[in-house]
Amino acid sequence: MTLPDPTFWQHKRVLLTGHTGFKGAWLALWLQQLGAEVYGLALPPDPDQPLFPGLGLKLSEDLIELRDQEAVQRSVLRVQPQIVLHLAAQPLVRRSYADPVGTWSTNVLGSLHLLEALRPLTHPCAVVMVTTDKVYANQEWPWGYREADRLGGHDPYSASKAGAELAIASWRSSFIGTLPHQTPHLAIATARAGNVIGGGDGSADRLLPDCIAALQAGQPIAIRNPVATRPWQHVLEPLAGYLLLAERLHRHQLSQPHTANPHASSYNFGPSTEANRPVRELVQEVLLHWPGTWLDQSDPSQPHEAGLLHLVSDKAHQELGWRPRWSFAQAVGHTVGWYRRRHNGAKVFALCLEQLEAYQCR
Repeated sequence: MTLPDPTFWQHKRVLLTGHTGFKGAWLALWLQQLGAEVYGLALPPDPDQPLFPGLGLKLSEDLIELRDQEAVQRSVLRVQPQIVLHLAAQPLVRRSYADPVGTWSTNVLGSLHLLEALRPLTHPCAVVMVTTDKVYANQEWPWGYREADRLGGHDPYSASKAGAELAIASWRSSFIGTLPHQTPHLAIATARAGNVIGGGDGSADRLLPDCIAALQAGQPIAIRNPVATRPWQHVLEPLAGYLLLAERLHRHQLSQPHTANPHASSYNFGPSTEANRPVRELVQEVLLHWPGTWLDQSDPSQPHEAGLLHLVSDKAHQELGWRPRWSFAQAVGHTVGWYRRRHNGAKVFALCLEQLEAYQCR
């Protein structure tokens, strides 16, 4: 697999939204290790997301709300980014049932606010807008979804991310080009990853954090839907894809600024087929590394969540040279190992840096 190129990222001005979240914190660390000048735009860290504070990274940041359009415009004007990696979102299915309007506002309007803020830039800028594997109209079929498959979404989170995809595509078609109302300087792509796991996630209602919390407390792991199948992958896998995609977008903007960017489209970054596993298999794999027990607490009255879902990532393989580096067992082993060592007193920064180096050296 092709890895991100440190010579490309040296001294690049990178605006990273959502840097205080789980994926964003890992990406902020990686970008700094690559030599980028990282600027963060996000809300303050949630109490259940200790990873970014634990890393102790020093970067310039604006702790603002994506729904505040003027604040987003001020941040972009100040940073003048060459690369934008947009990870900020309301990312949880079950939370979206409690706050559907807030979820839609953050995930759709927040994305549009960012694009509008980028429009006045007068230099080349590559923009990777991160959505989710749940953007597809899920038919519960046994084969994976490709980028051209129909978008949809049963729950508010999934539908809001599908809506963001449509809004981004419309904005790109309307405002990228050489007409008076358009800009030739932006290259915009969307990225759809699987169910990420990795050290440092503390989100409520996510399976791995729930497993770890139960094991740390010496309690059985309560499982809502043990037969639901998901594309499990370590967090570093899609992050590598986002970085490779940004490189390709930006290099084309520099070398062929007046031609359509062939990478300005959508990309899946899902795991290999062997990592599409039922929830119970993930839990059983976790228990190989941290002994404990689990309970089936399926409840037919709970809010709907997809039962079968996975991605086909051939496009990213062929066009970007991206492919998963860690197997399902390796992803779970690295994740649980991170939490066990953290539980025993290891430092967050050292744990993350060690796994980042292991991922790149495989």
